[in-house]
Amino acid sequence: MSDNQRIELRFQLNGESVQVRVHPSDRLLDLLRYDLGLPGTKEGCGEGECGACTVLMDGVPANSCLIPAYQVRGRTILTIESTELADVEPLLAAGTTQCGACTPGVVMTARWIRDHPELLERFGSRQLMAGNLCRCTGYDGIIDGLLALVGQDEEA
Repeated sequence: MSDNQRIELRFQLNGESVQVRVHPSDRLLDLLRYDLGLPGTKEGCGEGECGACTVLMDGVPANSCLIPAYQVRGRTILTIESTELADVEPLLAAGTTQCGACTPGVVMTARWIRDHPELLERFGSRQLMAGNLCRCTGYDGIIDGLLALVGQDEEA
């Protein structure tokens, strides 16, 4: 693809300013994984149904497989690579992970919920995590880990 078909983007990625050139049809998922070398964001279904590719865009969970890369211009993106151990320790202790395919999306959604605990009271943990499908653990470990992450022993 010739360089004149690409557009320039500037955005914040995991706390750093990034400048890249992308083709207008590139997905954010591919930009992250292949162009920027951040393979932690996984592709599950490619249709926005499973949540494996969840990133935080301007602080809100977003399926990176559905977002054209050009839409991140001027935005703030956080990926699983921005995650500190404290962000995942309660999830790991609760047995949240097994195969790891859904883990990045689960962690990113859990971080969002941790930062907005009022959402738990309004919607409940299962509804908030509904966009993250897991084929291995069932959901009890995920919910237990999420509640531990936000400092609750059990659902209100």
